[in-house]
Amino acid sequence: MRIAQIAPPFETVPPVGYGGTERVVSTLAEELVRRGHDVTLFASGDSRTSARLVPTVDRALWRREPRYEDLAPFWSVTLGRVLRHADEFDVVHSHLDVFGLPLCRAGLGPVVTTMHGRLDLPELLPVFEEFHDAPVVSISDAQRRPLPAARWIATVHNGIDLDQFTPRAEPGQYLAFLGRVSRAKGLHLAIQVARKARMPIKVAARLPLPFSLLADWRADHEYYEHEVKPLLASADVEFVGEIGGPDKDGFLGGAAALLFPIQWPEPFGLVMPEAMACGTPVVALRNGSVPEVVRHGVTGFVCDSVDEMVEAVARIGQIDRRACREDVERRFSPSAMADGYEAVYRELAENPLPPELFGGSTLIGQSLVEA
Repeated sequence: MRIAQIAPPFETVPPVGYGGTERVVSTLAEELVRRGHDVTLFASGDSRTSARLVPTVDRALWRREPRYEDLAPFWSVTLGRVLRHADEFDVVHSHLDVFGLPLCRAGLGPVVTTMHGRLDLPELLPVFEEFHDAPVVSISDAQRRPLPAARWIATVHNGIDLDQFTPRAEPGQYLAFLGRVSRAKGLHLAIQVARKARMPIKVAARLPLPFSLLADWRADHEYYEHEVKPLLASADVEFVGEIGGPDKDGFLGGAAALLFPIQWPEPFGLVMPEAMACGTPVVALRNGSVPEVVRHGVTGFVCDSVDEMVEAVARIGQIDRRACREDVERRFSPSAMADGYEAVYRELAENPLPPELFGGSTLIGQSLVEA
């Protein structure tokens, strides 16, 4: 099939450090190319891919110097670049969240959008009322709960490049936190858990980016300055910074456990299977997709409070690190993800018309992964 993959223009594909959506897009594109599909990737010009690359910007916007203050216009730039190639694809796969939904009315043929972000925001309701006919894929069953009436055609769990993660049989002596500095990610709680468990913690996190016009970025900066920065000065906390590649592999594999005290309805949480691919169990709070990704008592522990997380840390020796890796190989591999999306593409190509033909909330990817 001739397949277009459309990535946001903000980070490279794959990202050098932090970047969940872009990492998933890269993993999917590489696997589809390996399977013989003709794949075109719309992404920043400094991306690296085996697919044909069509640059939407010359350089990833988060990495550009000098920085643009307002990045919103670049959604239009990305859509415009896709529309230039409108007649070249059998399927167009957008990873732009709601910003890509208008493509389904642009005469491109079958268009599907994977929703990578949170969907519990009230401003999304009128968007999905307008685009009620747009085929969308969720990355977890939990993600779709706020919008049950959307035209969900599948749940396809994210996959990770297993070759980038080395399984380790023996646990390390520290707890790990990996993500970005944001209250939603719960870094302050991870440090609390580590202290109460009397274990050192290593923090690999991207600091807030300096986009002063964006309220979320301002809130992240204040959170870092007033709540996190003082905690990082402690002798039992080591701040590693933003990492990727072999550094991430060593960081996750060398930990006794990954702490994931998520404070929002996490749509997926890519770092969880990344840690488990190294054999490292996950100790997480019960939010969003966590119970869907972590098998309680098998690949980690799903907790309801900081105190429960502390108790779980004391029991991480009960987790078989080999079982963590095996579970990721079965459920979150590139092959499992590509199986799910190939089923979506076939369904769209063969049945491009009424929504009822798609079976509503059929879990195409999930059923194939479990088969």
